[in-house]
Amino acid sequence: MRRWLAAWSLAAVLAANAAHAADGPLSVCLDEDRPPLSVHHKSKADSGFDVLLAQAIAERMGRPLKIQWFESRLDEDSSPQLEANALLSDGRCSLVGGYALTTDSLVKPGMKTARLPDFTGATREDRRRRVALGELTPSQPYVYSPMTVVLGPKAKGRKIADIGDLAGLRLAIESGSLGDAILMTFDKGRLIDGITHLVPGRDDLLGALASGDYDATLIDLGRFDAHRAAHPDTAITASGYYYPIGANRGYVGLASDPALIDAVNKALTELAAEGKIAEFGRQAGLTYLPPREPVILGDVWMKIIQR
Repeated sequence: MRRWLAAWSLAAVLAANAAHAADGPLSVCLDEDRPPLSVHHKSKADSGFDVLLAQAIAERMGRPLKIQWFESRLDEDSSPQLEANALLSDGRCSLVGGYALTTDSLVKPGMKTARLPDFTGATREDRRRRVALGELTPSQPYVYSPMTVVLGPKAKGRKIADIGDLAGLRLAIESGSLGDAILMTFDKGRLIDGITHLVPGRDDLLGALASGDYDATLIDLGRFDAHRAAHPDTAITASGYYYPIGANRGYVGLASDPALIDAVNKALTELAAEGKIAEFGRQAGLTYLPPREPVILGDVWMKIIQR
């Protein structure tokens, strides 16, 4: 009888906790400086595509929204996968938004612990400690993020239907970026002589392109959207060409909470069918492209080399 009562009590506590979690705020971690997806500044209202989408999902689930803002590190030792896992495993949020859905980003981490990225409300102790990592699981995707060719003023109007159409142009690219790998390996190095490498974080790639120092670059479409929003009179223009290998973005949570992912997927399906996800993109200044197959991108580096 005592064992039965103990088991019943434990089950009741777990059920109560689950009910409380379902009624409590939907906590979503978002990068504070990734326009037009998500932006958080002390003197301005929070904005961005992922902010609008998270608000709509929380409303569909009948829960208030709580955003945990974090700052992704830009050094070579940083890992978006480990940062997201650490935030989730530490209970800072239940979901991380705007997560690139790739095989590499969803594999079980090779280390047992990781440091937290800087986040709003972090203490000195938070910045020092390490968090035991869990296993990530993705939602269905809600937006497609490709690489796109952006043209400088001297190449405005140039028709780009393939990477090969960049031959003869003065190309600028950030060292070590995905665009760098694509351009450097294209057709056994056919474009190498026209490529100038810039240092990310130090050189202003799009500023140099706008001033006419270079003719074209290959960057993430969202980055071009952000530049265009910040510089409405910019001299750089979209080519309309999207590199055929791109990643979908969605939410990621812990595999230990499948019910949450199911609820998020239901909300995403409804919002997409009503055309609201695309509308959120337009409101945020995002060139919205719906998710594409494959849902989860495989080994992107091997795909680039094979092309």
